[in-house]
Order: sequence, then C-alpha cells, then structure tokens
Amino acid sequence: MRKLIYGVNLSLDGCCDHTRFGGADDVHDYFRELLEGADLVLYGRKTYELMVPFWPEIAKTQSMDETGNAFARVFAGLKRVVVSQTIDSVDDKQTTVIRDNLKEEILKLKQQPGKAISTGGVELPAKLIELGLIDEFHMVVHPVFVGQGRRLFTEMSLPENQELKLAGSQTLSSGCVVLRYELESLG
Repeated sequence: MRKLIYGVNLSLDGCCDHTRFGGADDVHDYFRELLEGADLVLYGRKTYELMVPFWPEIAKTQSMDETGNAFARVFAGLKRVVVSQTIDSVDDKQTTVIRDNLKEEILKLKQQPGKAISTGGVELPAKLIELGLIDEFHMVVHPVFVGQGRRLFTEMSLPENQELKLAGSQTLSSGCVVLRYELESLG
C-alpha cells in the first residue's frame, strides 16, 4: 500500500501560515526531494489554489531561481487530487476532484500502484490524521518566532493519542530542522 506523507513548514511557535515566514533554497530542495518520491499530491481547496496554477506556470516559464524552477518542474509532473465541496471541476488535466466519501476515496488511492502520495496544508491533513490515514510526517521547523498567524491543528479532534516514532531528523543549512515521524504501528 502506498504511503500518505504529510509535509509542513512550522515556526518555533507553531505557526504554519506561509505569509508569515518563508523558506530558503534548502527548504525548497527538501520538499522537491520529498515530491520526487511521490507521484500524486492531495490537497484541500485552499492549498490547491495556492499551488495550482502557480507552480505549473513556473515550470513552463522557468521564471524563478534554479531551486524554485527545479521544484516547479517536479510539481508540474505530478498527478493532483483536490478535496473540495465547492469545486465542481478544474481546468487542469492532471487534477481530479474528490467531493464525498473522503476515507473511502483516500483508501482507494493508497491501494493503487505507484509511489507515495504527498499532502500539505492544514485543514485536510487534520481530517486525514483524525481518520488515521497519514503514514508519515515531515515537520520542517524554522528558527523563527512569528507571534501570530494560523496555528497547526487548532481544531483537530482525536479519539485517542496517535503515537509517533521519530524516523529521522536533519538540520538544513538555513538552520531549519526536519523531523520525520511515522505512526508507531508502521515502525
């Protein structure tokens, strides 16, 4: 079964609002490498609309620096699924829409052959965690306090604690620390 991998950037005070802080080239490289191990990205509407058409357009124009362009090329080659009650269709041949039966639809995706599935954002991953569907977590902690902005999982509700096992850590040249966790049962 394919792994569902969640990657997110966080400040030291738990902010995950991309408008409050940004990542250096090594962070883009880290997420590019993570996406190279996937062949499908899964997003909620808000994250999808941040990523598409922005990154596919950068892949075409190659209008960023080499790190941004490399990330864009990898992202543009991936299949995409957007989970949304408000989007009926998308103008992107690589994207499909899931509207209902989230758990069943994600389990179907995980059972298909292929590489890992990558997800990001906040609301959808929180729901996927509640449903026990995320297998691996990549938390990129930035050495900054921002004092305000959206916090990770402020509205998530779990019936019981989900125990995680540290599967690896890495310090990037920018000072960001990557913490990679797996569900304890996968260990």
